[in-house]
Amino acid sequence: MKKKPLCGIDEAGRGPLAGSLVMAGVVLKNPVEGLMDSKKLTEKKREALYPLVIENSDYHIVSFSAQDVDEMGISKCLHRGLKSIQKHLPDVEYLFDGNSTFGVDNITTMVKADDKIAQVSAASILAKVTRDREMIEMAKKYPRYGFEKHKGYGTKAHIEAIVKYNRCKVHRKTFRVKGVDEPTLF
Repeated sequence: MKKKPLCGIDEAGRGPLAGSLVMAGVVLKNPVEGLMDSKKLTEKKREALYPLVIENSDYHIVSFSAQDVDEMGISKCLHRGLKSIQKHLPDVEYLFDGNSTFGVDNITTMVKADDKIAQVSAASILAKVTRDREMIEMAKKYPRYGFEKHKGYGTKAHIEAIVKYNRCKVHRKTFRVKGVDEPTLF
């Protein structure tokens, strides 16, 4: 029996205070040089690899808005994203970076797969670049928050902007922010 191709799956944006959760599934048709965990690559290198992954793979990208994350929660979004990838990339083996399948059958998990397995590295790059590009666009719409710099993560500058201007439409309302949502003692 012929072995099925491998679909690597990863996500970007699980922890930020703003922006989408983006998931990607990638089945490489040809090898792509230089793949590794997107977090270990420079933005310039990720941007250079992105079109190479697109050209040399079958892929599916799923995005959940901050509102989706607020309404469904991260786990339900990840569950739905995995299901969507399975639907769009059928008849393959699935390997998801991390240690949970979020209740989806026929998925194998591996911690740090994005740094060990080319298909998962490729998915990591597609998810991160897609999300980063979105945050750069959001920075033009909401310039006060500096999204182009921190991509929605809870940096000191981002939290200070939330304190000063409150949250905007792309912020996750259910994510608690220290110093904003919790009373301080002083």
